[in-house]
Amino acid sequence: MNGRVGDRLLVHGNIVGQADRQGEIIEVRGRDGGPPFLVRFDDGHETLVYPGPDAVVEPREQLSR
Repeated sequence: MNGRVGDRLLVHGNIVGQADRQGEIIEVRGRDGGPPFLVRFDDGHETLVYPGPDAVVEPREQLSR
C-alpha cells in the first residue's frame, strides 16, 4: 500500500458497531510512498499509522472529482 501527502486514509471498523475512521496523510515516512504514514484524522488526532488489511488509501486526484 502506497500513499502520498494529501491522500485520504480510510480505516474500516473491524468490530461490529465500531465506526470507520478517515484522515489525511500529512507525511509519508516509508520508502517509495510506503507506510508508515503520519495521519491527521477528522477529529484532529494525529498518529503514525501502519495500515492493515482494513485500510484503503484514496488518492487525492479521486477526491477532487
